[in-house]
Amino acid sequence: MSAPHIPVLLDEAIAALDPQPGDVIIDATFGAGGYTRRLLDAGAIVHAFDRDPDAIAAGRSWPETSEQPPRLILHPRRFSEMLAAMSEAGVASVDGVVMDIGVSSMQLDQAGRGFAFAVEGPLDMRMSREGLSAADFLNEADESEIADVLYLYGEERQSRRVARAIVAARPLSTTGELARVVRKALGHHPGAPKDPATRSFQAIRIHVNAELEELETGLAAAEGLLREGGRLAVVSFHSLEDRIVKRFLREASGATAKGSRHLPAANDLSPATFASLTKAIRPSAAELARNPRARSATLRAATRTAAPAREAA
Repeated sequence: MSAPHIPVLLDEAIAALDPQPGDVIIDATFGAGGYTRRLLDAGAIVHAFDRDPDAIAAGRSWPETSEQPPRLILHPRRFSEMLAAMSEAGVASVDGVVMDIGVSSMQLDQAGRGFAFAVEGPLDMRMSREGLSAADFLNEADESEIADVLYLYGEERQSRRVARAIVAARPLSTTGELARVVRKALGHHPGAPKDPATRSFQAIRIHVNAELEELETGLAAAEGLLREGGRLAVVSFHSLEDRIVKRFLREASGATAKGSRHLPAANDLSPATFASLTKAIRPSAAELARNPRARSATLRAATRTAAPAREAA
């Protein structure tokens, strides 16, 4: 039986959003609806996005979707499309956007989704259940492309060795087959603190779902939709994601445009679109005791200024 999904940094993210009755807030990554539930309980109207049809199907049973007018509006699409989706819904601006980036516990715990190597399952990893699967990519891509993906998205220093082993073992069809190939290529020591297949699985999943491109586009969309005083809260789970969020907020706040004696000021003199950036917020010891999967989570939040979105500036 799958473990229940436990929202990470839930109290901290909700505090950063500070939802008030009647606020319109986007939950960009609905999942099991942990953030959405707290937002609805605070009286907000929630537009929830998820490309996973299973998550949307579960959300349709929530009573708030059938209220008139509904307080929960589900969007079965990528959150990178939120600008278009909100325009179609007749919503010009919102009071908050929350993002919980990456794979969900439900996806990890379902063997048939192929996200994890802890249990045998088909080599799938598609959040939307559509398009190129992990098996398609690994069985069709050339060795150099596989190596590049493992290095860029998994920060796997021995990416070429792993890619060579994958190509030699093709065709691959299950998570167990892939895990065994990676472990053999890297040398697996039972009892080691981290399974050597972890980095490769992360890299392949990120590539198949274009997760980093989605994040970059979604952040820009949030900037375009948030009203003055609107709040953005983003929870990420590894350094690649957090680096993108941190860089986005620094650039949007003007923190990278000041220059110094050694580094000339940037040419971009656009007014800051975000202010009141929080420092990175990490899970408490109590949360880690309840939910070990929270150990790598980082929350960053900021408040929208009156400046026009940079693309429109």
